[in-house]
Amino acid sequence: MDLKISVTMNMKSTWMACCLLMLLGIPGMAKDNKTNKSNKYKLVWQEDFKGSSFDAKSWSKIPRDRPDWKRHMSYDDRLYEVKDGKLILYGVNNDGTYQYDLNGDGKLEADTARFVTGGLYTKHKKTIEYGKVEVRAKLGQAQGAWPAIWMLPDRDIAWPMGGEIDIMEHLNYDSMAYQTVHTHYTHTLKLDSNPPHFATGKIDTNGYNVYAVEILPDELIFSINGEKTFSYPRIQTDKEGQYPFGDSFYLLIDMQIEGSWVGKADPSQLPVKMEIDWVKMYKLKK
Repeated sequence: MDLKISVTMNMKSTWMACCLLMLLGIPGMAKDNKTNKSNKYKLVWQEDFKGSSFDAKSWSKIPRDRPDWKRHMSYDDRLYEVKDGKLILYGVNNDGTYQYDLNGDGKLEADTARFVTGGLYTKHKKTIEYGKVEVRAKLGQAQGAWPAIWMLPDRDIAWPMGGEIDIMEHLNYDSMAYQTVHTHYTHTLKLDSNPPHFATGKIDTNGYNVYAVEILPDELIFSINGEKTFSYPRIQTDKEGQYPFGDSFYLLIDMQIEGSWVGKADPSQLPVKMEIDWVKMYKLKK
């Protein structure tokens, strides 16, 4: 056989083999964006909101404080509803009838906040170290609405040294959700692009979506409706606080209004709500 023809055929065979490997998804070649199925988990807690109110053994109302995300939090029962197997958290205009324990002494007084919102967390009640968290939720839309599903360390540690895992944040009328990692490394040291610390994923704005994060010894893996959006890996670095995960983290679910990121609210578009169908926590099997 002519040498030129032989070389040409060998090159064509090699090219076809490479294409086949890419189609088969051989490690090191092209990969799809499905979540990693090799990690094994055990379901350790599931919340389906089957009662007439949320379970106080698992959840607590989030108190008000100065940061944007919690400055409108309220304990008022009208902002919390469990109905037809769903938890509903509201954000509303304060019409002057809402009250709040402003001094922490159990005495309710007239709430002077312009807006009031409901939020629950599992602090000191339900936590996870290495594992997976999934939440199926439907988000309301309004100018200034900022619903969130996220996680913080269960021990007392100054933010952001302990890390923060934002499983889902939604702004206004966006057709996408944000998923973000905050650490001392990304926030304080501003090293937020090596590795990238956030991504967005398309959502069904009129229906339910499943938001998830896998917390592993070497990376965080985020997904929406089973489709991987991005991962945040542990890397070799001499900088402090790059990967503070593996500690016990608790879950927060809250309906927020206004803030420097989401912008001003339009009172005429309120009330707004977020509906939670279920929550699942899994422990990573060793």
